[in-house]
Amino acid sequence: MKPKVLKHKADHQAALAKIESLMDAKAGSAAEADLELWSLLVENYEREHHPIDPPDPVEAIRFRMEQQGLRAVDMMPFFKSKSRVSEVLGRKRPLTLPMIRALSAGLRIPADVLIREPRAGAKSGARRKLQETSTA
Repeated sequence: MKPKVLKHKADHQAALAKIESLMDAKAGSAAEADLELWSLLVENYEREHHPIDPPDPVEAIRFRMEQQGLRAVDMMPFFKSKSRVSEVLGRKRPLTLPMIRALSAGLRIPADVLIREPRAGAKSGARRKLQETSTA
């Protein structure tokens, strides 16, 4: 198969098989150059046909907290009060610009993730669990 722009699922599958056959390419070889080219073609196809949505701001904060072993009380420097931490993480209050700046600088969460609108229907685990039990 010659390198070409991938337009169909079958093209994508064939390109993945080609990449697999090139995985043991030696550095500096023609096979390594082919591997790089095929990888770019697959990346382009996947970006176009299987885009990944940016994370929800609250979920991004929760993820970073989990990564760093932080608890809600540890978030007070970014939100200025324990109640604000609870309100934001519980999706009852939106992030403000000072909160976004503090979280971006302090937790290294990209500001463009934090300024996004929370996903419609995204709920905290406790609210989701309460809703599931009340409808059962």
